[in-house]
Amino acid sequence: MQPSSNNCYDTGLREECGVFGIYDLDGADVSPSIYYGLSALQHRGQESCGIAVSDTSGPKGHVKSYKGLGLVNEVFKESKLEELSGNIGIGHVRYSTTGSTTVENAQPLVLNYLKGSLALAHNGNLVNAMELREQMENTGAIFHTSIDSEIIAYGIARERVHSKTVEEAILRTVKEIRGAYALVIMSPRKLIGVRDPYGLKPLCIGKRDNAWVLASESCALTSIGAEFVRDVAPGEIVTFDKTGNLKSEFMPVDVKKAHCIFEYIYFARLDSKIDNISVYEARIRGGATLAKTYPVDADLVCGVPDSGLASAKGYSEESGIPFGLAFHKNSYVGRTFIKPTQKERESSVKIKLSVLESVVKGKRIVLVDDSIVRGTTISNLITMLRKAGATEVHVRISSPPFLYPCYFGTDVPSNKQLIASSHSTEEIRQQIGADSLGYMPIEELQNMVGDLPICRACFDSHYPMEVPKQDISALLES
Repeated sequence: MQPSSNNCYDTGLREECGVFGIYDLDGADVSPSIYYGLSALQHRGQESCGIAVSDTSGPKGHVKSYKGLGLVNEVFKESKLEELSGNIGIGHVRYSTTGSTTVENAQPLVLNYLKGSLALAHNGNLVNAMELREQMENTGAIFHTSIDSEIIAYGIARERVHSKTVEEAILRTVKEIRGAYALVIMSPRKLIGVRDPYGLKPLCIGKRDNAWVLASESCALTSIGAEFVRDVAPGEIVTFDKTGNLKSEFMPVDVKKAHCIFEYIYFARLDSKIDNISVYEARIRGGATLAKTYPVDADLVCGVPDSGLASAKGYSEESGIPFGLAFHKNSYVGRTFIKPTQKERESSVKIKLSVLESVVKGKRIVLVDDSIVRGTTISNLITMLRKAGATEVHVRISSPPFLYPCYFGTDVPSNKQLIASSHSTEEIRQQIGADSLGYMPIEELQNMVGDLPICRACFDSHYPMEVPKQDISALLES
């Protein structure tokens, strides 16, 4: 998703979103389940959220929807959920990849068109969004948002007019789009899930009694008491209708799979399982690899909450250095990495974390974190540890240095904002004030996920598909 503030595409940070869908064949209202599912996916986006529902036994194509800026529990009060009655529905949490943070850009998107209604929620990024949008506008399309998700929704609606089924319209649309996408789509009588052929974005299937569920992560299934069935396969379109059966078909493409490694390093929740791999165990393995690669004499291994904790435990187990908690986290402050502006990121670090002085005073600390993007956050944490009496701080990072932008929806900014693109490891170590610094060797990255084929383009520029020839921010400034 890539719009700009002065026309349709924004030069801001890319996002990660969460999608959720449920179809209760017994006719029960699903909005409370969507609420809890989105709450479990809140870590994937904190700027806006939305829910769209319909009643499969009511007037065909009548969709009730509500969306707003803020967290799920801020936007949806009990009275609002009661208004959203229906037995089929989808939901979305957003951190903007494209478009400004306005309620117009919140999802799900709901379209009313010749064949009825369509609601869509999207996680991911299209690399040919600007090209497709221009083509559509030249044929009379009028867009109401600045997000590339509307391009997908409009494409499906346009193709549906000439297709026998919505699935056929989706198949025609995905032939035109390039990039990363996990979609949940609600037509008047169907719930549909779509995953891009590379498998870049996660999507899984669950079941609770007589209800089918789709979600970005398995933790959202657990939150509503649903059983995990399986992941949606890369390139698969799954449909649930009134028969209660799962219908599956695949896009007629054969590409090399490229699952986003950043899900396992940072984005996914610790209790999720994605493509048969436990996120927790992947991070434990990452920490163990760091301990083997960068041993150091130290008294305590600590992780940066939350995504650095499991890797720190893995480092501790492999090295034999005790694991401890160096920070208290204020749970009511959001994630610093997905704050919209640098100023907000910097100010929220100190509000979010405070050092446990009695734990670190007089000790040599190994501090494990998932990544260094700009270096500001880790520098602040090292300063806080030293002020609390830590004698040494050795930093270990469970990802390689970020060198290239991501075009597929992960919050990796342009090259000029990536500290590793213009500084050596030693220069970064000096700049952040660490006694030593070790990144995950890129050749060891695969160990986290076994034989799962991964995309690691933000580290080595080997993109799984053709991407813009120059950095997207440069394109937008021209």
